[in-house]
Amino acid sequence: MAALRNGLRLAAAALALLALGIAHASAQALETLAIVTASGRHEFQVEVMRTPDQRARGLMFRRYMPPERGMLFDFERSDHVSMWMQNTYIPLDMVFIRQDGTVARVAERTEPLSTRTIPSGEPVIGVLEVNGGIAERIGLKPGDRVEHPLFKPR
Repeated sequence: MAALRNGLRLAAAALALLALGIAHASAQALETLAIVTASGRHEFQVEVMRTPDQRARGLMFRRYMPPERGMLFDFERSDHVSMWMQNTYIPLDMVFIRQDGTVARVAERTEPLSTRTIPSGEPVIGVLEVNGGIAERIGLKPGDRVEHPLFKPR
């Protein structure tokens, strides 16, 4: 019986450490990003995914994101990119952004857990993910501007 209790304690400790590691891995400094639309300037606090591992993980397995938060994927150079929602539980709006910070495409309310690819349609350097419905709420459309140090206005 004592061996069983010790085994359960070890398993519980291992799970706690795993959860702490996952929480720590997803905890990242936030950066300010603004989207400028006809309705005004809208600020968000975003996590920036700069490495291949970060970009591969993205918002997977998260079940909540605060309303004025987001995730910005930095692809380092302008290219055609595709995103998907595998293991992502939150409906998202995906904003595909050109090198100069202008919006190339908006994919609204993407389907959680889908493996369907969502292409940029043209070369982009970044993709911003925000909660589904935000693009509609702020009137976001192609040609609008995203302000963040990643983008170099013409």
